[in-house]
Amino acid sequence: MTGTDWAMTLSNVDSPLLFPIQDGPDYETESIMAGRGIANICGVDEAGRGPLAGPVTAAAVILNINAMPEGLDDSKKLSHPRREALFAEILAKASVSCAHVSAATIDQINIREASLLAMKMAVDGLPEMAGHALIDGNALPAGLPCPATALVKGDARSLSIAAASIIAKVMRDRLMVRADKLHPGYGLAQHKGYPTKAHRDAVAQLGPSPLHRLTFAPVAAAAASATPPPKPKK
Repeated sequence: MTGTDWAMTLSNVDSPLLFPIQDGPDYETESIMAGRGIANICGVDEAGRGPLAGPVTAAAVILNINAMPEGLDDSKKLSHPRREALFAEILAKASVSCAHVSAATIDQINIREASLLAMKMAVDGLPEMAGHALIDGNALPAGLPCPATALVKGDARSLSIAAASIIAKVMRDRLMVRADKLHPGYGLAQHKGYPTKAHRDAVAQLGPSPLHRLTFAPVAAAAASATPPPKPKK
């Protein structure tokens, strides 16, 4: 259900929800804005706040209402093959921009500010000027080139943000697969930099790579206990 239908529906449990939850993202927010004469509404989302290694990646997407990909949803709810298929379809049918902020910059300005910076860079990089940006989360990046609205859990509410979540997730995953070849031994292609036990153990054994976020506590702890390299024989 969408629109006023789901908004007026109450749960049949003892404590009705004040704000019933949508079944999935829709285009209602964008349609309301379009009805006010706002054109080129972009959805913005990021991927990679939690990993111990690699960049934080953000994407901005302006969907074409006349060529909407079918099955858009929060990237975390999609299978890998479905994400890949939608990734290609979004690129073919929408205006897309993607931006990355490195681990070194994350260490300098913190992950929150790096995520917001990546979002701003993604909006700045769109091939056409955005008229309004729908930002996933509860904060807005500084210096955006257009007005913006923050939407908490926006990837589950807005199709434009859901599309951006897919682009950001696939682009970052692909970067981490490439990074695994440059920095073998950490398993980056498998866990994409997230703090799995295998990843933490690898950092403890090998020490951090240039892609690791040194200000993240698990990396700092693993680096402190890293196995020192053997001393050369005399």
